[in-house]
Amino acid sequence: MGVNLKQLAQALGISQTTVSRALNGFPEVSEKTRRKVLDMAQQLNYSPSPHAKKLATGKSKTIGHIVPQSDHMMINPLFSDFIAGAGETYSKAGYDMLMSIVPRELEEKTYYKLVASKRVDGMMVHAPLVGDTRIALLKKLNMPFVVHGRSADDDTTYSWLDVNNRRSFQRATRLLIDLGHRRIGLLNGIESMTFAQRRRMGYLETLEAHGIEAAPEIMFSEDMMEPYGYLRTRQMLSLADRPTAILCSSILPAMGSVRAIQEAGLETGRDISIVTHDDTLSFLANSGDIPMFTALRSSIKSAGKRCAEMLIEAIENPGMSPVHELWETELVLGNSTGPAPT
Repeated sequence: MGVNLKQLAQALGISQTTVSRALNGFPEVSEKTRRKVLDMAQQLNYSPSPHAKKLATGKSKTIGHIVPQSDHMMINPLFSDFIAGAGETYSKAGYDMLMSIVPRELEEKTYYKLVASKRVDGMMVHAPLVGDTRIALLKKLNMPFVVHGRSADDDTTYSWLDVNNRRSFQRATRLLIDLGHRRIGLLNGIESMTFAQRRRMGYLETLEAHGIEAAPEIMFSEDMMEPYGYLRTRQMLSLADRPTAILCSSILPAMGSVRAIQEAGLETGRDISIVTHDDTLSFLANSGDIPMFTALRSSIKSAGKRCAEMLIEAIENPGMSPVHELWETELVLGNSTGPAPT
């Protein structure tokens, strides 16, 4: 049976920090001391622990995720897929994940607390808002961080990964217009978040470019859950001039939309077309030779993996320049779209 770091240090008669630094090759430890430590470690069958490595490097080997308290965030499959992807990358690199679920009014205080306690080496920022104050705070605290998304188009001073939401919704709206649709509803996410703001911009710009007037009564902005899609689609179907197509920000409201359309005795793709974003969820794949939905496809799990890689690179290479990645979506044709009914 081997000894731990404390026992090894006691046997040598030197501090745990010096032993740990010798074992991890730090240059400030003399070659004589290093040799002595390595020989004793071999004799006593020393097995290093994660805690020992943390002591040696002065790093916590932990990434922080501060998530505002809400009814839907923790069960939202988009968030879950991102965390699954990031978690895989952390584990491979020897990092742990610390997640704090806090009321939004305590969010800033929690950032200060985690940084001051040195419990984390870096932070992942979720769901950036327009004019997000967390970004300026993390810069001030000199804490490595990566944002999944962007707060503004000219954000070059910090690392981020984002999907080209504006172009995605331009393409989706153009597809529907090319199919003859002129009355196109929008089931968007919450527009205080920049991804949803950009999606609305892409939608509105494309309508305007084709001479189509925007109709506020068929444009909505809420949490992207199934009941939202169902209730708002029922509301649109009750209009005298109902839409012939609906553009959805996620597969969850899109499924709610389909439920409302079927209850009304209508058929998706024939009577009303649907295009959705974010359809590659781990437990709810829009797959098959011809998928159920026409969709703008981008893997949230892959984004989680890449954001984690970027953050670990920033932690392990202090002073490196910010990294920016803007991913394009793949437009996949499915059964949910067809020509506008005459």
